[in-house]
Amino acid sequence: MKIGVYAVNVFVLTTTNMTTMAFNLARRSLVPSTHRIASRSTRLPASSSWTRRSDNGFPMSRLFSAVADEASATAVADAEEEADLPTNDSDPNLLKLRHTSAHVMAMAVQRTFPEAQVTIGPWIDDGFYYDFYFPPTPEHETGRKLTEADLKLIKKEMDKIISMDLPILREEVSRDQARERIQQINEPFKLEILDSIKTEPITIYSLGDQWWDLCAGPHLQSTGQLPKKGIELRSVAGAYWRGDEKREMLQRIYATAWNTPQELKRHKKRLEEAKKRDHRVLGTKLDLFSIQENAGGGLVFWHPKGSAVRRKIEDFWKESHLARGYDIVYTPHIANLDLWKTSGHYDFYREGMFDQMEVENETYQIKPMNCPFHCLMYKDSMRSYRDLPFRWGELGTVYRYERSGTLHGLMRVRGFTQDDAHIFCLPEQLQSEIVDVLKLTQSILSRFGFDKYELMISTRPEKSVGSDQIWEDATAALVGALEELGWKYGTDEGGGAFYGPKIDLKIKDAIGRTWQCSTVQCDFNLPERFDLEYVSAEGTRERPIMVHRAIFGSIERFFGILIENTAGDLPFWLAPTQVKLLPVTDAVVDYCKDVAAKATRLGLRVEVDRGAERLAKQIRNAEQSRIPVMAVVGVKEMEEGTLAVRSRKNGDLGSFKVDDLLEELKRCDEAAEEMTTMGEVAAKEAKAEAEPVAE
Repeated sequence: MKIGVYAVNVFVLTTTNMTTMAFNLARRSLVPSTHRIASRSTRLPASSSWTRRSDNGFPMSRLFSAVADEASATAVADAEEEADLPTNDSDPNLLKLRHTSAHVMAMAVQRTFPEAQVTIGPWIDDGFYYDFYFPPTPEHETGRKLTEADLKLIKKEMDKIISMDLPILREEVSRDQARERIQQINEPFKLEILDSIKTEPITIYSLGDQWWDLCAGPHLQSTGQLPKKGIELRSVAGAYWRGDEKREMLQRIYATAWNTPQELKRHKKRLEEAKKRDHRVLGTKLDLFSIQENAGGGLVFWHPKGSAVRRKIEDFWKESHLARGYDIVYTPHIANLDLWKTSGHYDFYREGMFDQMEVENETYQIKPMNCPFHCLMYKDSMRSYRDLPFRWGELGTVYRYERSGTLHGLMRVRGFTQDDAHIFCLPEQLQSEIVDVLKLTQSILSRFGFDKYELMISTRPEKSVGSDQIWEDATAALVGALEELGWKYGTDEGGGAFYGPKIDLKIKDAIGRTWQCSTVQCDFNLPERFDLEYVSAEGTRERPIMVHRAIFGSIERFFGILIENTAGDLPFWLAPTQVKLLPVTDAVVDYCKDVAAKATRLGLRVEVDRGAERLAKQIRNAEQSRIPVMAVVGVKEMEEGTLAVRSRKNGDLGSFKVDDLLEELKRCDEAAEEMTTMGEVAAKEAKAEAEPVAE
């Protein structure tokens, strides 16, 4: 992968005595590279690259650096190739391949290290993992610790098993038969897994007559169907059995598996690009947020620049909801524990809640959810059918206990703000309300550049509350809404919340990854638990239907996804600093401050560079900070009341009167557009170039 730096456009120098200095700076610090760099945008008119000369013949330059970020330049082209990588949902054979690969790897581990005991080995989005326990031995007093060299040995053994082309056989046995077979091979963790299986018969999958495991399937027909060069063992990590730090420490081998070596290659390219886009790295580099370990893991500190972006996200969310007939509400951060017992969260979600606190002989719980609070507000007074629907939205901060080993930047935290909303409606309003929610979801996500989705309806899980009829009605309403919109969807059997079925929406990012964000959950349970009622047209008291929904999921996680999707190069309307003014001399600093103050009053986010660095360095810093628009300001601009402007994405835009520029920037901010309008000087140059030369 090649990275190049090149110097672009030299334009209007403010004073003649700056000409030579600026031009030499250009030649010394921004020498053109011989590497070719992919174009980042459509070509602007010829006037976007122009030159004037001073009386002494040197180019009169207002120098702008175009420090090329090749990761961004090639991402679009790479994404087109990588976006079509199959998924477990889209390719049933891939899911079988990954499941079979996990079994082959477990067999290979036990053939290489006979003391290893197996636990679980599920498939994941890009492959699979398997957890192993290595008991103490005379050679390894605390158990064997797998190394990179061990992974190579395991992969070599996997290839041998694949070459053996062992048939994969499914067998049904009774619980007692399964227990006897597990005891014979001394696999204590498998006994615990057997005890957790509630259905019969028990299914076993065997690799020939050499290895077997408890498994529900599905699998390929033989090990020989696995592509040796499409499988790669990636890393080893620690994991507690059942996620309980009081239990045994296991070793988890992560692997990726694909149908072909070509798919594996494209996947690895995607991983390389994802590493460059890591929101944790960019969050620090761009000074957006931090996780202060001294304050506790999983708690986010929003820095001024990150707060500016968050505020724009939240303001747009509120405006969009108010326009769709929602009311914005606020609720407390803690409540009496009895509330969570009434809602059922204490029974079904206790492991994800923080410990309670005692206050004046009463037990309080910091909130893991917002929904019980909205139920209490609904119950404040008797409602009429004429009042419904109620649509209440809240950016409510909640707190959930996550084990330290599962925390990950903004993607997995302990305190986060849900973009929550709850709708209380009549049965005959349900489907139309869900349709409106889906339309609003599409409208909001598309504003942030997400317009490719995967939809899934999740049905009743094993642990649930409510009657069969309630679940059937709720599921029918979700299906009806999707079919009314003509949206394609899949079905996740048993994947619903304990209180109702749901629609989950995954968004696809710039490099083809999918992210779970939006959810719409239909709930007949909480109105029953909280005894919510309305008076019907016939004067009877009836239960309203409740819809839970979130579009971002949480502000924190969506922010992380957004940073990775854009590689930190946020669009103009979201950028923490939209415009950077670069003063050439101290004499123009006050002029820059006046322009910045005027822009701030219009709601724009403008900074004035300190001017302590050389001009080329100021420009480079602005580029590296992903600032969308910058302007070099000299004495000429101050005297004429103008600014010479460059767009990070569209190049030199020419010279503007200050009021004209601010008006255009405000329009771009409100319309969520990048600035492409050409300035007065650039427009004249373009016109001059277009006019025929007189003979």
